[in-house]
Amino acid sequence: MFKDASFWQIIVGNVITAALWCLAMFVLCISFKPSFFSEKKGLYLPREWEKNGKWYAKYLKINVWKDHLPQHNGKKGFSKEHLGNHITVEYIDRFIMETCRGEWDHWMCAMYFFVSLLINPLGIGLILGLLIFIGNLPFIAIQRYNRLRLQILRKRVLREQQRMGRAQNEETVMA
Repeated sequence: MFKDASFWQIIVGNVITAALWCLAMFVLCISFKPSFFSEKKGLYLPREWEKNGKWYAKYLKINVWKDHLPQHNGKKGFSKEHLGNHITVEYIDRFIMETCRGEWDHWMCAMYFFVSLLINPLGIGLILGLLIFIGNLPFIAIQRYNRLRLQILRKRVLREQQRMGRAQNEETVMA
């Protein structure tokens, strides 16, 4: 496609093509049912090396920079603003699913790497493809880090609910 184009035509053409690719991946992403983004599927499973998110904090210093990157919530999208004192398991589950959705979308955008190799001269295709691939990695790391932390939070909330349930049962029995 851009094999015989000038340098600037290649750059502009790739910016447009990459934007259209990522837009198409986003539209595809939001069209899938939430069950498609189950945390139990292979892509989203925790890896041993992640150490429940500690790897991201220790080696990537993710807490220093993650909140400075742009995020998309959309007009009717999910917002993490409600993560406060009154946390429900349902809210955490939805948040976890959204991290899977976000990770999937960024992996698909990163796959523009292969499109770039197909439509460009090899050297330029590698450079532009790698830039897009590497540019998506921080967002993938954020999704994985947040999901691991949310899974820990969900366990804590469930334990608290069980404790509260037992306490209420004991009060009922004593009354």
